[in-house]
Amino acid sequence: MFLLSFRQRDELAHMAERAGWAAIAARRSEGLERRFLASGASVVVIDARATLAEGLSAARQLADTVQANGAALLFLIGRREASAVAAAFEAGATHYLAMPFAEGEFAQALRFAQRHAERLAGGHRAAAGRARLIESEAMTWRWSPDRPARLAFSPALAQASGLAEGTADMPRGVAQRLLGRGGLRAALHAVARLRGEGGVAPFAHNALDGRRIAHHLMLEDGMVVGHVEPLDGMRTTDAVPRDPLTGLDDGHGARRWIEGRIAQGQAPILIVLGLSRFEMVNAAFGRLVGDTIIRSVARRIERLAGGGGRRRLVARLAGAEFAIGLSPPATLEQAEMLAGELVAAIARPFVAGEHVVNLTARVGIAGARAGDPDAGELLRDASLALADARDGEPARVRVFEEGNVSRRAEDRRLELDLRLALDEDRIEILWQPQVAMPTGRIVGVEALARWRHPVLGELGAEALFATAERSDYLVELSRHVQVKAMAAVAAWKGPLAALRVAINVTAADVAEPDFAERMLAMAAENGLIGRLTVEITESGLMADLGRAAELLARLRSGGLRVAIDDFGTGYSSLAYLKALPLDTIKIDRRLAQDIAGSARDRIVVRGVIDMARSLDLTVIAEGVETDEQLVLLAREGCNYYQGFLCSPPIDARALEALLKG
Repeated sequence: MFLLSFRQRDELAHMAERAGWAAIAARRSEGLERRFLASGASVVVIDARATLAEGLSAARQLADTVQANGAALLFLIGRREASAVAAAFEAGATHYLAMPFAEGEFAQALRFAQRHAERLAGGHRAAAGRARLIESEAMTWRWSPDRPARLAFSPALAQASGLAEGTADMPRGVAQRLLGRGGLRAALHAVARLRGEGGVAPFAHNALDGRRIAHHLMLEDGMVVGHVEPLDGMRTTDAVPRDPLTGLDDGHGARRWIEGRIAQGQAPILIVLGLSRFEMVNAAFGRLVGDTIIRSVARRIERLAGGGGRRRLVARLAGAEFAIGLSPPATLEQAEMLAGELVAAIARPFVAGEHVVNLTARVGIAGARAGDPDAGELLRDASLALADARDGEPARVRVFEEGNVSRRAEDRRLELDLRLALDEDRIEILWQPQVAMPTGRIVGVEALARWRHPVLGELGAEALFATAERSDYLVELSRHVQVKAMAAVAAWKGPLAALRVAINVTAADVAEPDFAERMLAMAAENGLIGRLTVEITESGLMADLGRAAELLARLRSGGLRVAIDDFGTGYSSLAYLKALPLDTIKIDRRLAQDIAGSARDRIVVRGVIDMARSLDLTVIAEGVETDEQLVLLAREGCNYYQGFLCSPPIDARALEALLKG
């Protein structure tokens, strides 16, 4: 599940996990569409208790993508906001739950939402925790590896399948005829998944009478047991298109078209087209004009992509998103060419009554990969490519890259593992020495986070904080590192007790309303007033330099020092030097290493150091790795350095040994 909660994220995430869910949890709504798609979630929960406006905005932002990908959206509302139920459904919710509710009620609401998502996706979602049917009425079949050529049907299933009464055992060939070729392929995939991973492995197919049937496979005493469920309300492959606005096929039909091609051993290509900022058209001209334009868009897409006897899909997935499916022998190059034509066609003005409206479109393209068991992955891949196209300028068409699959799965795993690592205190603090250039003496250290992941090994601060930002745990991770680092330094004795310590803060920290007060209180509690430097990256400083200056002045007046980290990488460096009360700048490692390059490189570094010294600022060079770099930086007037020339980040015991040496 994907969870967005502005105030009670952790509490809800733990409740969901106790109910058996893997929760990707977020607190802010930035990049919401991409994060939902990357999560692979079948259920979205938006917690709008006491944050109704933000919750409704997030639901509207996700509505089309949730619908297009066959997911469910559970909307949580507060005790006094029951009147907002209609607004929640209008914004895109499929389910709601109002306060007060107990943990069991929350778990039940999630199960209802999951069931809805399973129906939309044709039964290809995980179905763990589904209640068993009463044995006497159960429609089940059993298969044993000891008798691989035969299946055992329950009486109820035999009767429903039109078999002779009392049929209990039959050749697998009969079952193959009942399943059809596509159903058999799906069944084999599901059995392989079940035997490899355990749990529950569902699949779905069309029965001989046109009904949609789901099978939920489980392992019982070494046997594969299939619980059969008719999916009432699912359309058959020959049903008429159901989108009432455009007359095109809908999301259900798109999934069946894709699954039909995959079942026939083909590898279809899917194009997903999204109109950019179409909600502004509805807001400016009204829903009637918006509907008229959606119909006009559908007709233009049909003229370019459909008809002519070609075996193509043209469907409206949801809202302002459309799907075009191409059958083999179509290629990705042909799909890109068609996508370009579609973008150009949408760019021509639309007329609705007396209004002339200009639109732009973005397109994502994905090709089915060998072994894909259903339409869900292809839709998700194309939707991710569309999200990339929306983020990227000026490209309007993006093709999904297969390498993103493993990276996306690894990112999801890391996000889940990170919260466990924080809960169980698995994040370590290492220390990189800062050295005075005139004397070669270690005078301070920078605290750096390391995560020893049980599978991926040691992950540095860059990978760790990137994972935290994706999973919306950036503030928690940053605070965890700050608290742990200060507590460690407070306990140092001997030569370690004389060192200054620098601790990094992020943009999310600076944005917290109590940022300055919290940092000063932690420093005072650990006896670090006068020893602590707060390092803020250029990207961490906000556009409102007036407020940033006020925050930093509070830190300095309280006895802390302030440094800008990675100086020289941003666009506002000179503005920061002019406007902010600072003690130190840290020259970015790329600038420091470039000093051994050309004369122009040395002039740039010299200019930075001269400006800092003119403003009475201390200068620290990062990433110093060679004696040549050290000599050149010292010659230009740099005060301190850190880098592998002295030491990589090390633990406290190794740091003490280095000091004694």
